[in-house]
Amino acid sequence: MRCPFCGNIDTQVKDSRPAEDHVSIRRRRFCPACGGRFTTYERVQLRDLVVIKSSGKREDFDRSKLERSIRIAMQKRPVEPERIDQMISGIVRRLESLGDTDIPSKVIGEIVMESLARIDTVGYVRFASVYKNFQAAGDFDKFVAELRPSTIAEE
Repeated sequence: MRCPFCGNIDTQVKDSRPAEDHVSIRRRRFCPACGGRFTTYERVQLRDLVVIKSSGKREDFDRSKLERSIRIAMQKRPVEPERIDQMISGIVRRLESLGDTDIPSKVIGEIVMESLARIDTVGYVRFASVYKNFQAAGDFDKFVAELRPSTIAEE
């Protein structure tokens, strides 16, 4: 692992343990060249996933891009960061277990919306506003109106 401070490629692992999500390994590393200490995380990757955009363009699946969009939707919401991490790991595991390496972006968006709906309604609406490309306030009204009957039915 390359040192992020000096670029040295010979760093040493000082401590390894499972991360809080129990899906990754947390490693504390030390660089003998500059004395820098840093942490890395290792995750199991079952398959190399490819996202097929609505335009037909193909690009490698990027977990950090998924994580960024979910964290933006959940910004300033009363949900613990660990819960969000667990949700993201669950989404990635679900995508990897679909059986195909080529996944349409629409499928990813639907899975994310389903997961957000279970955790936080506001985060769900925020994500949906970008995912469904709301253009006007009326789009929000219509979407929220569709949410209301299912919320009332569950109570």
